Amino acid sequence: MPSWTHIATLCGAIALAFPVVAADLPTASQTRPAPPAFLPEWTFRVTPYGWLTSLNGSQTVRGRGANVNASFIDIMDSTIGEGGSLVALMLDMEARNGRLALFADIIGEKITIERSALRARAVAPGVAGAVGAAADLQFQMAIVEAGAAYEVGTIGTVAFDVLAGARYWYQKMDLGIDLAGTVDLGDLAIGRGRAIARSGSVDWIDAFAGVRARVSLAPNHHLELRGDLGAGGSRFTWQALAAYAYDFKTTNGVTYSAVIGYKALYVDYVQGSGRSRYEFDMLQHGPVIGMSVRF
Repeated sequence: MPSWTHIATLCGAIALAFPVVAADLPTASQTRPAPPAFLPEWTFRVTPYGWLTSLNGSQTVRGRGANVNASFIDIMDSTIGEGGSLVALMLDMEARNGRLALFADIIGEKITIERSALRARAVAPGVAGAVGAAADLQFQMAIVEAGAAYEVGTIGTVAFDVLAGARYWYQKMDLGIDLAGTVDLGDLAIGRGRAIARSGSVDWIDAFAGVRARVSLAPNHHLELRGDLGAGGSRFTWQALAAYAYDFKTTNGVTYSAVIGYKALYVDYVQGSGRSRYEFDMLQHGPVIGMSVRF
């Protein structure tokens, strides 16, 4: 049986050896892999906005056409001023991770344009009689855009992106025409003392590609310039945007910005012929006003 002297000697040897052993053992921080020096994280931006749009171009429904020249004031007078309703929903969104960004834009409108902003034009080939005076144009429209952007380089405080995506269009148009002896009423509805050419639902998809410049003017001051071209369902489409943003508040990791700018969107779409011809050759343009939330 070992004596207490032997036990004490053994314990002393263990105590002397333990610091050496402990020093050789890896700590918890040493066993974990070191984090990468740079790990990009997703940031998100959501911007509800209003587009004070004007319309310039031409609209054909069931082979009957009208030229459109309606300012935002004309549209306001034709809807709210005449007891109608002006419905508009606009929402722009972007998610960014390093050089890559994913974006989407949603536009929804339901408006009326009265005769003061409309001018009759010739009927399509295959439709008998005259077009008649255009009385009003009521339309519902939705545009949904989605795509991706990639930063290709910077010069000073300007970052340049290339972008590509697709734009989905949905429309439903009613063109009111004054009754006249020369108007071909064969496929038109009659209501409110006028003939009505109804398009039913029309939709198509365009692909587009473009460029964008993001400019840091000063701390909390930003400028975005964008342009794109496309086609597909339509014969041709383009878009241009210039927007200025001011970061007025940052709290709990969320930045709030006021946004003001100008946006123009053009498309030339046509389908069918004769009585089934539908054409939307239109430029929509006007100021944009919104508020952006970035986190």
